[in-house]
Amino acid sequence: MQSQVRGGTRWKRFAVVMVPSVAATAAIGVALAQGALAASFSVSGQEFKVTADELNGTKFTQYGAVDSGYTLTGEKTAHAVAVSSFDTARINNLCQSVVTPDIPFVGTITLRLTAGKSSDEDQQVHAGKLFMDVSDLNTTGYAKFGNIDIGVAAKDTGDPKAGGKGIGLNPDEVQKKQTNPYGFAQQADTAQLVGVQSTAWATTAGTFTLPKLHMALVKGSGKGVECY
Repeated sequence: MQSQVRGGTRWKRFAVVMVPSVAATAAIGVALAQGALAASFSVSGQEFKVTADELNGTKFTQYGAVDSGYTLTGEKTAHAVAVSSFDTARINNLCQSVVTPDIPFVGTITLRLTAGKSSDEDQQVHAGKLFMDVSDLNTTGYAKFGNIDIGVAAKDTGDPKAGGKGIGLNPDEVQKKQTNPYGFAQQADTAQLVGVQSTAWATTAGTFTLPKLHMALVKGSGKGVECY
């Protein structure tokens, strides 16, 4: 699985060093159901916000990388991100919002998506082979990790013989030198995040199931319109 096309080899040594409380994220957007490896793409000029009451994941991995993409006026750009991955993830009360400003004759519009709000785990959002490219994360509750390793060489995260516990790096990212296989990474058998507020550039997943999905276009932006 790959997050998306990476831009600029000058970023190849980038690695995100974070404490465990910001090690994982629920930046769960509308994903590409392309199986184990998602299609490459350049990110748009708009970040999106995501909240979740709770995320429970297995085989967590995180490492630094770069997303190439565009500004809203079409210039090429690149963004340093923390790529967080789970083999499986379950999310309660997902909300995603993205703001499109200054639409002619309309103004600013927010696209807001919600799904999976339920005490029944079967009716929550489920994802497999989930990768999230995140620029910011906050938990209003807490983050809890089971059997976590911090400071692992990124290349070892997907290799059980080297103590790997997660999905590991995308080989295409390594080949294009958009992530450093010898750089900082962290991994855990399980991860639980409560009260997630996150901002991301992209999300991909092999499978993505959203019970009771609702999507709406709302005029304006800010508190009460966006997810947070």
